[in-house]
Amino acid sequence: MPRTIGFLVYPDFQLLDATGPIATFEIAARYAPGAYRLLFLSRDGGLITSSSGMAVTTMALSDAPPLDTLMVAGGDGVKDPASCGITLAYVRDTAKTARRIASVCSGAYVLAEAGLLDGKRATTHWSRTKDFQKRYPAIRLEPDRIFVQDGQIWSSAGISAGIDLSLALVGADEGETLARRVAQQLVVYHRRPGGQSQFSALIDIKSRRFDTLLAWAREHLAESLSVEQLADRAAMSPRNFARLFTAETGVTPAKAVERLRVEAARALLDSQPLQVEDVALETGFGDPERMRRAFIRAFGQPPQALRRKAKAG
Repeated sequence: MPRTIGFLVYPDFQLLDATGPIATFEIAARYAPGAYRLLFLSRDGGLITSSSGMAVTTMALSDAPPLDTLMVAGGDGVKDPASCGITLAYVRDTAKTARRIASVCSGAYVLAEAGLLDGKRATTHWSRTKDFQKRYPAIRLEPDRIFVQDGQIWSSAGISAGIDLSLALVGADEGETLARRVAQQLVVYHRRPGGQSQFSALIDIKSRRFDTLLAWAREHLAESLSVEQLADRAAMSPRNFARLFTAETGVTPAKAVERLRVEAARALLDSQPLQVEDVALETGFGDPERMRRAFIRAFGQPPQALRRKAKAG
């Protein structure tokens, strides 16, 4: 039987938040006939108009069949479903029976209002970080992630990140070979790992061999992360590790660590009221001048200039 996936929308939802994932599963079903059944859902059914003015035909929640997966789109209208008792009751009830629940972009607000994210890890669009953290302090928000899985709950960053999340779901359901074919058909990168920064895609890794190591390094940026330390973590000699890492990823270990640090530092500068010196310490640069030089290499501007732009935006 096909896995039934419901896409919950509401007035002023973001069109790509829903249609990006739908296209992903629709193409997957071309290669694996019968794999998925796709439905648009809304509180009362009928035509629902997105923030772009385009409308989609939806099924009422009361008529929805049992779901394998519920995906909640984000958008400007998120405040309405977040305060709607019928919608929240449906999300809570579905979470008891569905295999998984997912949100795209600010759709995480709906899951948060429903109480599904309390004590869990989650992410949302970077521009919503401050407001989300203020509203839901019990949620372990990871603002610098493309997507996050915590148990049956998945959440993604904004807009195109919903495609990354959907490719991960297809990979979990039907295998990575099919997910790769879908990504090729979509003409998108297969695929940005969930732990990659949503602020920039600075590391365009050609091989996924060192994904686990890079994920560990991202969580230990305050440490030295020398070639010797990384090699020890990878259970390799420093010389062999450095050679193989560079051949597999296209960058040296030192350059990869620097890129991880500037991504994390930029995320902190954009979302936290920290001094540049504190950010430099927390992300392992130690010296603000060292961080400034790294920012100029990565972004063409120093940290202070990027922070001013973020505040102006």
